Amino acid sequence: MIAVALFLATCFLAYSNGANDNFKGVASLFGCKAASYRTAITWATLTTFAGSISAIFLAQALLKKFSGKGLVPDAIVGSPQFLLAVVIGAALTVILATRFGFPISTTHGLMGAIIGSGLVAAGGAVNFSALGKGFVLPLLLSPALAILLGALLYFILRSARIALGITKEWCVCVDCEERVVAQPQPSSVLTMRAAVPAISLTVDEMENCKERYAGSMLGIGSQRIMDGAHFLSAGVVSFARGLNDTPKIVAMLLLLQALDLRWGFFAVAVTMAIGGLIHSRRIAETMSHKITAMNHGQGFSANLATGILVIVASLFGLPVSTTHVSVGSLFGIGLATDQSNPRVMFNIALSWIITLPCAAVISAGAYTLLRQL
Repeated sequence: MIAVALFLATCFLAYSNGANDNFKGVASLFGCKAASYRTAITWATLTTFAGSISAIFLAQALLKKFSGKGLVPDAIVGSPQFLLAVVIGAALTVILATRFGFPISTTHGLMGAIIGSGLVAAGGAVNFSALGKGFVLPLLLSPALAILLGALLYFILRSARIALGITKEWCVCVDCEERVVAQPQPSSVLTMRAAVPAISLTVDEMENCKERYAGSMLGIGSQRIMDGAHFLSAGVVSFARGLNDTPKIVAMLLLLQALDLRWGFFAVAVTMAIGGLIHSRRIAETMSHKITAMNHGQGFSANLATGILVIVASLFGLPVSTTHVSVGSLFGIGLATDQSNPRVMFNIALSWIITLPCAAVISAGAYTLLRQL
C-alpha cells in the first residue's frame, strides 16, 4: 500500500513541478508577444517532455544524488516512510507557491524536505557538509552566474548587430539566376555563350532584394530569423529543464524494486506535462510580465544563457535550479536595459528563502505521522 502511495505522491510532485516550472523556458516568448499563451505552453510541453525522456540516458548522476544517500544514513534512505514524507513536503510546497504565482525551485523544495524528514529520523546524523557542497553552493551560484551571463550575451549580440548594421528591414534572399558563361569552341574562332542556372544568396534590405530579383525570390526577413532563433532557444531551455528536473523526481522511486525506472521516467514526464498544461497561468504572468519588459533579442539572450547553464549543469551532475537560472537571466537582461522590477525580484527571492523551511516543516510533520502508522 505504501509503495502505491509513494508512486502516486511522486506523480503529484511531477504535476506540481510542471505547473510551476514548465512555462519558465517560454516566458520570454509570451512576454514580448512572439507567441500566445497557448502556443508558448504547447511548445514548452513538447520540448520539456523530450528532455524528460532524454534524461533516462543523460542524467544518471542527478538520479543518484537526489536519492538522499550521503545526506542521511542509508537505513533511513531505504525507508518508504522517509521517501513518502520527502515527496509530500516538496509537492505541497511547490503547488502552494504555484497557487500564489511564485516561481520557486523544486530542487529547493526537495532539499528542504530531505532535511526536515532527516532531522526527525536521524537527528544529528544529517550530513550538512555534503548538503552545503553538493546542493547549497550550486543553488547560490546559479542565479548570480545567470544574471552575469544573460547581461553579457545581450551586450555581445546587440553590439554585433549594431556593428554589422543589421536592422528589421534586412533579409536573407535566395533565388535562381541564369548566368551567361563563355564556352570556347576548338574548331571555331567563335565563342559560344550559354545560360547556366545558379543559386544566388544575398543579404540585403528586403526592398533591394525585391528590386533585384523582380519579386521572384525566397526571402526571409531578419525579424523572422530572430523569431525562429527565439523559439529555438525557448525549446532548448525547456528541454534542459526536463533533462535536469526529471531525475530529481524519479529518484524518489528508486525504492520501488518492482517498477522499471524507465516507466518511472515516463510517468513523471507525462504528469509533468499535464501539470504545465493545466496550471501554469499565474506563473506565466509573473515570469513574462512582472520581472522585466523585453523584446525579441533580449528574450533570446536570456533563453540562451539559461539553456547553456542548465545543460552544462545536467551533464556534470550539478543540481542547479532552472527557476533560479531562468529568473536570473531575465533579471540580468532587465538590469542591462534598466527595465527590471526590483520589488518583484525581492518577492521572488523571499519565496526562494521560505521554500526550504516550508518544505522541511511539512516533510517533518508527514514523517512523524507516517512513522506511527
